Amino acid sequence: MAGRSAKPWYHEGLRFECSGCGDCCSGEPGFVWVEPEEIAAMAEKMEMPVPEFEDKFVREESEGKSLIEYPDGDCIFLEPETRKCIVYEARPVQCRTWPFWNSNLTSKRAWKETCDVCPGSGVGKLYSLEQIEARRKEKDV
Repeated sequence: MAGRSAKPWYHEGLRFECSGCGDCCSGEPGFVWVEPEEIAAMAEKMEMPVPEFEDKFVREESEGKSLIEYPDGDCIFLEPETRKCIVYEARPVQCRTWPFWNSNLTSKRAWKETCDVCPGSGVGKLYSLEQIEARRKEKDV
């Protein structure tokens, strides 16, 4: 039909099951963008006042606020020994929506690259197009 958008390449769904490996929280330096309500939730989880939490764990960038990282690029909340997130229940939307980010869904090739670095991507539970789109639209990453 004229005027209808083409379906995205992943219209039949994609599989993902978190393996708990922590690989999505480590590697090259980058950004975990955080909003005020996310900062407040993490501060509460850490039992810290928001200003103290921000001083210790957040950096100001021209595009917004981001969590700081260890020198090797690992997220500051990735516990080095267990490879678990110490604020998991209060983790930011960016973390909650992995791997259904715009940057990972641009093409089949981009998704394959995601699957190559994330053992949970491409396996496990089948997410429908609607579920993927809901997560993808939560934050532009």
